[in-house]
Amino acid sequence: MTTVGFVALGCPKSIVDSEKMLAEIGESGLVLSGDPDNADVVVINTCGFIAPAREEAVKAIRQAVTQKRKGRVGRIVVCGCLSERMGESLLDEVPGIDAVVGLGRRGEISRIIREVIDRGGRSPQTYLGESETVRLDDAGRLLITPAHWAYLRISEGCDRKCSFCTIPSIRGRFRSKDQEVVIAEARELVASGVVELSIIAQDSNYYLRDRGIRNGLVKLIDELVGIEGLEWIRLMYLYPAAIDEELIGAMAGKEKVLHYVDMPVQHINNKILKAMRRVDRKDNTMRLIDNLRSAMPDVVLRTTVITGFPGETEEAFEELIEFVEWARFEALGCFPFYAEEGTAAASMDGQVPEDMRHARADRLMLVQQEIAFAAARRRIGQELVCLVDESDGVSAVGRFYGQAPHIDSVCHIKGAAEPGEFVRVRVVDTQDYDLIVEGI
Repeated sequence: MTTVGFVALGCPKSIVDSEKMLAEIGESGLVLSGDPDNADVVVINTCGFIAPAREEAVKAIRQAVTQKRKGRVGRIVVCGCLSERMGESLLDEVPGIDAVVGLGRRGEISRIIREVIDRGGRSPQTYLGESETVRLDDAGRLLITPAHWAYLRISEGCDRKCSFCTIPSIRGRFRSKDQEVVIAEARELVASGVVELSIIAQDSNYYLRDRGIRNGLVKLIDELVGIEGLEWIRLMYLYPAAIDEELIGAMAGKEKVLHYVDMPVQHINNKILKAMRRVDRKDNTMRLIDNLRSAMPDVVLRTTVITGFPGETEEAFEELIEFVEWARFEALGCFPFYAEEGTAAASMDGQVPEDMRHARADRLMLVQQEIAFAAARRRIGQELVCLVDESDGVSAVGRFYGQAPHIDSVCHIKGAAEPGEFVRVRVVDTQDYDLIVEGI
């Protein structure tokens, strides 16, 4: 029996890709192994969005090559965003790879694995371009998230032209899934035990606009809330300029839709936003935050910002700091700018020195840390509902509605609880970003 080890890297969209490939590999008769360091074939699903992700992917590939030289791994198949971005040049970057598989061919992974085995190590191959059978359908996945929550991908690609971003060149133009396909997948996941779905896309509130349908995300929400057994619907990756009154109303008025908004603003200085090719502007973003908090006083806001973008003066950075202090996001991710090859921003004038980019990111995160710690302390005494993620039989770890899986803080629950269970708790203390809670 041929054993296949699998390494899943990258963002939630990449995780869904991994889950689809794992299902196909398992259904094809190949044997999935839990030890990628000892397998006939190791498949590495990579991310290639920014430099740190590429470095992580290359490190994982080199680890597999090392195991191959020791005779513990037979063949190496690399797929995902880094494969799509680098193509054949990845074979030169890391000698020892047997196959490079682009995103458009990920649906053929089991056939490709068998071809790699049959070649017996002769001449590494690339599988790039679109498959004739490619379809936007993620049904039948083998979940690598806990059994009670999952990602629900509603589209592929992106039509935004942000000057710093490689995603459109990697994943192509924005293509919405058919709503019927999305709903069918959601029902399948809920039937398997999932109670929380995180809606993901590169630009979630653009859903169905590529087909001329306005507020497609609102229409999708209307259908999702009717699925019996689905308790939490979390909206991720909402482009700020496209969050309108109708979407806010749907979030505020639908009990299952969590009062949690993930809206990457990237910056607040208007000149920087224009250079980023973002349509957002400072006044509109601040007005949006006020509107969200007015419609949902308990809303939890998460965002992402970039420091050291070309042309970012000290004054522009200070403006970003002041905005963060004003907005008081409960969660914020900050990345120093990376001059990614092929993006317009990489060749812009006014490049900020690398050490300054990182120093600004560190400074901003210290500001945000105090904001987040204070927000956590304000919850002491509050009663919340937690979804349990893991338990050791004595204590448990879970999340309330304002904590997205994998990226946000957690609740440390005093007392036993079962994964997938909803428990009512009271916040009794904090531990940095996390909450200490006990059952009531």
